[in-house]
Amino acid sequence: MRKVLMLLVMASLLFGATLGFAVYEIAFIVKATDSDFWQYTIVGGKNAEHDLQGLVNVTVYGPPSEADIDLQISILEDVVNKKPDAIVISSTSSEAPSLILDEAFKQGIKIILIDNFVYDTGYNSFLATNNAVGGAAAADKLVEALKANNKPLDGKVGLISAMAGVQVLTDRDSGFMNRLKEIAPNLTVLPTIYVDNDISRAANAAEDLLVAHSDLVGFFADNNHTGIGVARVIEQRGLENQIMAVAYDSDPLEIEALDSGALKALIVQDPHGMGYKGVMYAFMAIHGEPLPEYYDTGVYIITKDILEESMEILDPFSRKRY
Repeated sequence: MRKVLMLLVMASLLFGATLGFAVYEIAFIVKATDSDFWQYTIVGGKNAEHDLQGLVNVTVYGPPSEADIDLQISILEDVVNKKPDAIVISSTSSEAPSLILDEAFKQGIKIILIDNFVYDTGYNSFLATNNAVGGAAAADKLVEALKANNKPLDGKVGLISAMAGVQVLTDRDSGFMNRLKEIAPNLTVLPTIYVDNDISRAANAAEDLLVAHSDLVGFFADNNHTGIGVARVIEQRGLENQIMAVAYDSDPLEIEALDSGALKALIVQDPHGMGYKGVMYAFMAIHGEPLPEYYDTGVYIITKDILEESMEILDPFSRKRY
């Protein structure tokens, strides 16, 4: 597929030299602008724009917070009205944008879904992490951390989730719970607490669970904001050796928490790859090239012992080329 893409770029450059460049408009819509994770996807998308040498113009859109679902829908409506050649979107909701995206697809706008699937719409390709696999990896690392710290595989585990009804988070949480039940059946996962993707609320939830359950032994936080909130409480209470916590994503504060021991592992996606391949796939779709219906962007498990060698994965800003 990489060879096909390079041939397309070369052909487009030659064609453009003869008839004038056709610059394709690609709208890049993220879940939130307040998160380093989504900034990482933007770096990937803009790097693809750079590598396509003036053949595409990537315009970035997104609400401030993942909780702003209605605002993201409004942004999408405005984008569709502008009739770009393609839309690369990470939708917070798997259902709310369905009609809008499907109508755009029927109008000939190429649709590339990244990170979160949207039901009942036409689309050209979907690029995402297998989040059930990532959740299972989090369970493995939590159990490893308990064993490494000579803790019995008995007690309670808190699950702090960013939002209810978001498929990627549901997949992570179910993957975690199913795997934990398999490898440590005496650990009990407490009812999931949803915190509306708010760091302070995640910290308060973690604090409340520690107070309410003297036999609490660990946490799973299913995104960057929940991970930061949980780590904050562990650090403030000095519980790095008592409470084992694993989180998704790799914001700078999460990386600091991994280094300090407040978090024992980070389950890291490839946001740069999602953004980069998303734009490249949009370019290929515009040219009628076949694309996979689903592309697994992979998952990385980062622990303190490999922190230094993993910084290119953890910090896609270091890969910025534009």
